[in-house]
Amino acid sequence: MNEDAVFARVRESFSRQGMMAALGAVLDHASPGRVVIGLPFSPAITQQHGFGHAGAIASILDSACGYAALTLMPEGKAVLTSEFKINLLAPAAGERFEAEGRIIRAGKRQHVAMGEAFAIRNGTRKSIAVMLATLVVVDGEGGLSN
Repeated sequence: MNEDAVFARVRESFSRQGMMAALGAVLDHASPGRVVIGLPFSPAITQQHGFGHAGAIASILDSACGYAALTLMPEGKAVLTSEFKINLLAPAAGERFEAEGRIIRAGKRQHVAMGEAFAIRNGTRKSIAVMLATLVVVDGEGGLSN
């Protein structure tokens, strides 16, 4: 699958994510094994001290890792997060946040991804969180079925 097709597949799936829409997140980049999701600062995503909430940062990191795995999936296959661990390195203080997910191991049944979140403030990019995620391969393109 070429890079344009990879981006189109991820963009289509991303557009169905209510959580990303609620946060105001945008898909910045998708290529095989790597995805970047952006999130503009908004009072709607803050915690009580005015920093970006860890839940918002974890959400964009989880999606970036999951979509990085999806970029390596054949048609008819998708992924679901089965586990992640996040380390919060610094307060989420910035005008914009970026979450980059990349695959460190792609397997038949599961993928392992590494994510890193950055705060962008006055043109400076600072690492604020890292994630290690396990994603399981499932049949389908990611819709609910009964």
